[in-house]
Amino acid sequence: MYKNFLALIDKDRKRRESTPAPDLRINGERLKTLDINDVGYWGTGNEDMSATREVVREKARVARDLIKSHPLTPELSAKLFAQKGIGAFRFSAALIEWSQSELEGLQKILVQAYKNAWHVPWSSANSLYTFLTAEDGHECPLSSGELTQALLQHVDQCMRHEDVVKKLC
Repeated sequence: MYKNFLALIDKDRKRRESTPAPDLRINGERLKTLDINDVGYWGTGNEDMSATREVVREKARVARDLIKSHPLTPELSAKLFAQKGIGAFRFSAALIEWSQSELEGLQKILVQAYKNAWHVPWSSANSLYTFLTAEDGHECPLSSGELTQALLQHVDQCMRHEDVVKKLC
């Protein structure tokens, strides 16, 4: 069984809903059609994924602000942020293109969240939050590192399954 699905992407909602999905098959098996609203991406048919990037940034900001006045230990607060704030980025990181300036903007939110976790002002130096724990830092994940990890996991997952992607390689 293949893990491939068909997602119809069309800005015109009426046309998308009124036009039947094509009968596409791989080795005789018909592809399941996903409802684009259930896929979890906020893009358009012309590959404009700016809405997805904004949703990721907003989720990171909400998670950052959630831990601002928290009763948790700094370590638990940082883990909570990682799950909620960084998780949204990991979800789409391998699937859409991020510019360097967008990654830097996201990194700023990540560092602010780690400062919130440790109850320090945002104006304090960033180095304490970006250094590794082995160097007595608090090891805030880097957005570029998260992106790299997500890409590698995506490629690894593609290669572990017998589907069309693996056959192309």
